[in-house]
Amino acid sequence: MSIMKEFKAFAMRGNVVDLAVGVVIGAAFGKIVSSLVDKIIMPLLGLATSGADFSDLGLTLKAADPVSGTAAVVLGYGAFLQTIIDFTIIAFAIFMVVKLMNKAMPKEPAKPAAKKGPTQEDLLADIRDLLKKQGSAKKK
Repeated sequence: MSIMKEFKAFAMRGNVVDLAVGVVIGAAFGKIVSSLVDKIIMPLLGLATSGADFSDLGLTLKAADPVSGTAAVVLGYGAFLQTIIDFTIIAFAIFMVVKLMNKAMPKEPAKPAAKKGPTQEDLLADIRDLLKKQGSAKKK
């Protein structure tokens, strides 16, 4: 089988195609949620916190030096907070979608319970008892 035929067989497997569709939809969904966080949620949080813009929050570790032309060294924790909020919203939305999909999926019929037979210990105990009976019958 040629490499192209093997690749086509691999790429057309259901799991690979499903994964590709999931990645594309996930990327688009991530953009939607990022826009929601950037344009709606963060401005509302900024308004509630006296107009603070979280993405600009940071701790200046070293001030800029205009003489030498070096830029300031800033620990930008605001952008990190915004990313955490982004992730939390995306994770919650995915959780809700999976939960709804699980409810919508038809349930598999319950499999009949397998008949339980005697355990190995029970069988060995029965064999032991039979051997004892045979031994006592021969002695008589």
